[in-house]
Amino acid sequence: MKKIFLILILLLIAGAGIYWFIFRKNGNGEEGPKQQPIALKKHSGKFNTEVDSLMSSYFALKSAFVEADTVLIKKNCHHFLQMLDSIPVADLKNDTATIIETVQTTINDIRSNAISLLKQTDITEMRQDFRMVSEMMYPAFFKAINYNGQKLYWQNCPMAFGEGKEGNWISNTEDIENPYLGKKHPEFKATMLHCGEIKDSIVAQ
Repeated sequence: MKKIFLILILLLIAGAGIYWFIFRKNGNGEEGPKQQPIALKKHSGKFNTEVDSLMSSYFALKSAFVEADTVLIKKNCHHFLQMLDSIPVADLKNDTATIIETVQTTINDIRSNAISLLKQTDITEMRQDFRMVSEMMYPAFFKAINYNGQKLYWQNCPMAFGEGKEGNWISNTEDIENPYLGKKHPEFKATMLHCGEIKDSIVAQ
């Protein structure tokens, strides 16, 4: 009798162990199912159009630096700021709880440096501000908005501001047209226009 009772106890313990294992494995235990990360959603056509317009104004600004045309630089920088302020950040409300705050903070940082550029009179100082605008756009801005647009290129010049003082910028082509040395550099003239290399690709997420 004792032997039968002992066998029943062992069977009950084994059954409880199997049930507990299956129960936890299926995610229905005390911890519940694991929460999945919130996936960023694709943007509206309007949002993507505004980002494309922003980048067109950025490329125009970059081209003005290539030409070393300070009047055109400031004109294009004004347009860049207008496009930056046109980004419909509120459209990101369906992504995550903090995405709007993150994007708005990044936009404010970009704006601050673009406004600083407008206040400069020396083209080298303008180029420093353009460098900071570029650095804040990639990766911060593109990553935060879950970029959906065309393939872009993150390009680098290792001597943009002198030996060992690099500068980065964004391009919509693989061709190198250096906005920091440009066509009319006081020392190099146009000989360093194509100085640089592609460091990364910016692709739709």
